[in-house]
Amino acid sequence: MHTGTLRMTKQRLLILDELMKVRNHPTAYEVYGMVKRTMPQISLGTVYRNLEFLSNCGRIQRLSFGSGKRRYDGNPDNHHHLCCMACGRVDDLPAVMQMEDALNRMLDEIGGYQVKGLSIEAYGICPACREMQDQEGKNKTIRRELWGNSRARRQRRI
Repeated sequence: MHTGTLRMTKQRLLILDELMKVRNHPTAYEVYGMVKRTMPQISLGTVYRNLEFLSNCGRIQRLSFGSGKRRYDGNPDNHHHLCCMACGRVDDLPAVMQMEDALNRMLDEIGGYQVKGLSIEAYGICPACREMQDQEGKNKTIRRELWGNSRARRQRRI
């Protein structure tokens, strides 16, 4: 983490301001789209460099969920996240914070570690994707009922 004086350029201030306005944990490209409305001359490279700088300084969080796309969180305080495995949506998990002290004590008892940080990343399917999957499942059932099993149809023709 950077411990020196943090020089806040216009670009950094704008990026930080835009990140603080949203709760959807955008990618660098999404942040670029947000800041480009106010500062059309800004480049994607400038956004990437400043996001990395701000995360290294502890002003924002950089999130990686194994998708290859980094996401950024304007809330630098320690908190946990839930990621949709279908669409990549990321939400905060505030309720987990209540369990953190107990979990830290348990980790200390099990391995003798003095826990300095804890990050919980939960994975699942968000409500919108679940609804879409449910609808797709219903559509498949309806098609099967209307047209029958395609394998059975082919066998009847033979």
